[in-house]
Amino acid sequence: MAAQEKKWGDNTVFVHAGAHPDPSTGAIMTPIFQTSTYVQEAPGVNKGFEYARSQNPTRKALEEAIAQLEQAKHGLVFSSGVAATDAVIKLLSAGDEVICGNDMYGGTYRLFTKIFSRLGIVFHQVNTTALSEIKKSINAKTKLIWVETPTNPLMNISDIAAIASLAKENGLLLAVDNTFASPALQQPLTLGADIVMHSATKYLGGHSDVIQGALATNSDTLREQLFFIQKSSGAVPGPMDCFLVLRGIKTLGLRMKAHSENGAQVAAWLAKHPKIEKVYWPGFDTHPGHAIAKKQMKGFGGMISFELKDNDPAATQKVLAGTRLFSLAESLGGVESLINHPASMTHASIPREERLRNGLSDKLIRLSVGIEDPADLMQDLANAIG
Repeated sequence: MAAQEKKWGDNTVFVHAGAHPDPSTGAIMTPIFQTSTYVQEAPGVNKGFEYARSQNPTRKALEEAIAQLEQAKHGLVFSSGVAATDAVIKLLSAGDEVICGNDMYGGTYRLFTKIFSRLGIVFHQVNTTALSEIKKSINAKTKLIWVETPTNPLMNISDIAAIASLAKENGLLLAVDNTFASPALQQPLTLGADIVMHSATKYLGGHSDVIQGALATNSDTLREQLFFIQKSSGAVPGPMDCFLVLRGIKTLGLRMKAHSENGAQVAAWLAKHPKIEKVYWPGFDTHPGHAIAKKQMKGFGGMISFELKDNDPAATQKVLAGTRLFSLAESLGGVESLINHPASMTHASIPREERLRNGLSDKLIRLSVGIEDPADLMQDLANAIG
């Protein structure tokens, strides 16, 4: 980010990140460059664009925006969050080892355990909220620590700065999945992380109308390696998708403020409900990671999980089927509220025994609290819970 931009407030950065008026028309919005190739003046003589898998002006604007949002030197965007994660793991070779969380998105778990483990990369799943657990798993073959914070779906909080210090002491890379927080609430690179990953499908896009992933880094070397992987593997987004995320980013600050405020009200309401056994939300003083979350986040977000006191699966299913404003669907981070059953939906790829061992029960319900009027959301939940 340029020196002048560092002085801007967050909302100013969100509105103007990656934005440059089109020189040919003056259009204030980045045009959608719907092209597969670019005419060259002579072989190798071009305007910085050769072939759309490698470069596209709309994508370039978004990658600049991602970098600015994360206070990074470099941004790269991909066709999905999983594709962005895939690119990070492709930095490694057979025999290398990764330390990752035991509570993470089911798609990440599937990618690690079903794809890359077959190719000789070893993954150690540990409780990343405990620095001692990470330390115990480090050995001569360890190359990368992969952390989600807050985690999906149990809202566990890991200390990014402490893990980054440990990683540097041991010559390891630290990658942080920042999807649940978004850059509006948390910027892992400023805390010492080497790579930040986002499922831009979620809060960055913000409107449930695009699939995309993003990476940010301050390392020139990592950027070149990741760009080579991006270009060679080809998991790149189209220009329309990039345009949609650029549009979504402009309101990121306003949306995250609303998500966080609504989330706080809904979480507090759930915690007082007589039929609710437990609420997972890092904004509570009683949350084990609250102090760390308060230190490294600007807000606690709109992601909440909870469990009913009733152990009958039918009771959980009744809630899932009983909402009107909370739509039963996978994904999160859109302006509309969603309700989800991780065990049978987003985390179904994780074996049940493993889910239960890590605290993900069959009765856990996950909410993505949108920006609707919170009174309406609480009434909707009240009607479903009964």
